[in-house]
This record gives sequence, structure tokens and C-alpha cells, in this order.
Amino acid sequence: MLIVYLVIALMIMLGLVVFFKLNVAISLVIASLFMGIASGLGLVGTIEGISDGFAGMMRDLGIPIGLGVILGKLISDSGGAYSIAHAIVKKTSEKLALYSIGLAAFVLAIPVFFDVAFLILVPLAVQIGKQLNKSLPYPVGAIIIGAALSHTLVPPTPNPLAAASILEFDLGLMILVGTIVGFIATLLTIKMYFWFLDKGFWKKETDEDATVENPYGNLDIPENPPSAWLALIPIILPSIMILLGSVGNVIFEENPEIITFLSDRIIALLIGALAAYLVAAKTLNKEQRDASSSEAMQATGIVLLITGAGGAFGAIIQGTGIDQAILDIFVSDAQSTLSIILLSFFMGVLFRTITGSGTVAGITTMTIMAGVVAGTDVQPVWVAMASLSGGLMLGHVNDSGFWITTKIAGLTVKGGLKTYTTSEALAGIIVLLITLIGAHIF
Repeated sequence: MLIVYLVIALMIMLGLVVFFKLNVAISLVIASLFMGIASGLGLVGTIEGISDGFAGMMRDLGIPIGLGVILGKLISDSGGAYSIAHAIVKKTSEKLALYSIGLAAFVLAIPVFFDVAFLILVPLAVQIGKQLNKSLPYPVGAIIIGAALSHTLVPPTPNPLAAASILEFDLGLMILVGTIVGFIATLLTIKMYFWFLDKGFWKKETDEDATVENPYGNLDIPENPPSAWLALIPIILPSIMILLGSVGNVIFEENPEIITFLSDRIIALLIGALAAYLVAAKTLNKEQRDASSSEAMQATGIVLLITGAGGAFGAIIQGTGIDQAILDIFVSDAQSTLSIILLSFFMGVLFRTITGSGTVAGITTMTIMAGVVAGTDVQPVWVAMASLSGGLMLGHVNDSGFWITTKIAGLTVKGGLKTYTTSEALAGIIVLLITLIGAHIF
């Protein structure tokens, strides 16, 4: 019956989002109320579970997510993100130029959101595509693949940042695995996607919108922006600090207090945000930097609300004991690793396809799987990778990212499905395959 109640709760959440267009966070809270009451937690117990789950998630992630968004906004507004992208492309040969655009997108989408990275890169990418005599989907697809993978897998973006807290493993491990897997998957996915294009997958007459007058938007780059190396400091510094704690856990029986302090996600991202303020000072005055930070915090609000509501839903699920029921029904002793990884992946695909939100897909799936993985020998980071790769799959017309890339690049809906949806689906499958290998080796 717990499984039945969970299915009904998920149907309630998805129905409220899809048919009634209700806010995802509110829908998650309503689904949590049903799940708790139906499962016998009681009225007061359900409310306490929701409050505790939300509070616990915000305790771990509220400040880090906010600092991460401020960091990215300052790098973007100062022109530093454009400098990074231009430098990466400039350092590669003509033969590898389109791959370098994908890698530039991968780097940029670590601190900034997917849509911002796309807007920064698309004018540069289209120009390079023309120089190489390559049709529009080559540079556009490369950007989508690189930006989607790092935004999905590499902290400090919300989903991978939440993964370590939800599944209770080291954040440094998420940074390390997410970066390595994401980098490999970017190159492999671009290669595979280009193979499809070479085989005649793209039809300009039906896939590009000739009525769009200015398909690539306008990007205002401040004069004399920070250099690429300078702009990379706020991105690299927090990662090094967090990884310092992971290394210390290997070297020391117990980390010295100073290492524990410096490697804490709040301190690391605080240092990164302060570094971004200093870097942005090259082109932005104090008022402009304050305005940039304020805009970042406004954008953070909905992300925090969804993340916290996902934590509340997770707390209710764990309070009912359903994690053990899922383990007993879906995961056999002989194939526990394979079953858990595939279950995580396909749940992520389901939530992403229906809701259109990778954040909702990843966080909901990981909260459901948190108790399941605790009872197995599977390394939690691979459950996170499977959940997140599932949440990367099948973004389509109910996804804001689909419309941003489609309209900015001057594509038809069919063209958007052939770029955004197809390239992300390929990326999700490749990450899943890497995850299955990694989960059986490590």
C-alpha cells in the first residue's frame, strides 16, 4: 500500500503541475501532505515531517545555492564568462573548434545557469559555424550538450549540490565524479550528435525558422572585461577548497579543524562569491555589482523553494518506510546495483518528461532513492549520477530551456526537438552507460 500511496502522491504532484499549472513547490507540499496522512504519520506528524525536511534541506543548501548564483551572475555580467569562452575557442584548431565550443559551454554552465551560458555563447558559436561551413545545429547542439551536462552534474548548480546532502556522501566526490563524467560525456555526445547530423538528420527547410529577423539575440559585453584566467578564479577556488576536505579525509584519520572549516560548502562558495566581486570590479562599479547580486538572489528564490519542498517530500517518504518497500520489490540481491541505477534513471526520465523541470526530476528522484541506497552496497554518487542523467532526458515543449534555445537560435519546433531534445537525450544515455560502468567498478 505504501507503493500505491507513493504512486498516487506522484500523480497528484504531476497532475497539479501539468493540468492545473500550479507552482511545483506548492504541488510538492500537497503531495507530501497526502503521502504522510495516507501512510499513517498523522496530521501533526505529517506537518512536522514537512517542516523538518524543508528546514534540513535549507540548512544544508540555502546559503550555498544563493552564493553560487551570485558568483555566476557577477562573472556573467562583468564579461568574464565571455572571456572564458573566447579563450577556450581561440586556443583550439579549426578542426576542433566546434568541440571547443561545447567545452566552453561546459565550463561556463558550472557557475551560471544553462540559459545564460547559451545566450553568451550562441553568437560566437554561430559565427564559428559559418567560418567552418557547418549548418546551424552543429554549433547550437555543441552548446546545448556542454551546458546541459555541467549544469546537471557539476556543483554549485542546485541539483548536483543537493545530491551530496540528499544521498549523504562527500560533496568533493560529486565535484570530482561530476566533472570527469561530464567532460567525457560532453566529448562523446558531441561526436555522436555530429554523426547523426552527418547522416542527414537536419533539414534546413523544415528545421530552421526563416521568419526570425534576429535569431541570435544581442549580447552586451562590457568594455575591457576580465581576462579568462582572472574570471576562472571564482569558479576554481571553491572547488579546490571543497576537494581539500575530501583529500584530508584520506590523509588524516580526522580532518584538522581548519581544513573542515575551509572545505565547508558555505565557506568555499562565500570565498568564491567574494572573488567574483573582486573580478567584476574591473568592469562594474559598486552599484552595478550590488544590482547584479540582487538580481541573482531574486532568481534564487524559486530554486530554493523547489529544493526545500523536495526535501520535505523526501522526509515524508523516508518517514513512511517506503524506501525498504521499494528495495524489497524492485531490487533483487543478485542485481541490486543494476536495478537501483536503472530505477533511478527511469524515474528521473519520467519526472523530467512530464514536468519539464530537470531540478524537479533530479531532486524528487534522489529523495525517493535516498533510503533505498542506504540499505545497499551501491556508492551513492552513482545513484546521484543516474537520477540526474534521467532528469536530463527528453526535455521538450513543456521545458523553458527548449523555448530559449529554439527561439534564440532561430529554429522551428521540429528543429528544437532535433537539437535540444535529441542532444540531451543522447547525453543522458551516455552518462547512464558511464554510470553503470562506474557503479560496477567502484
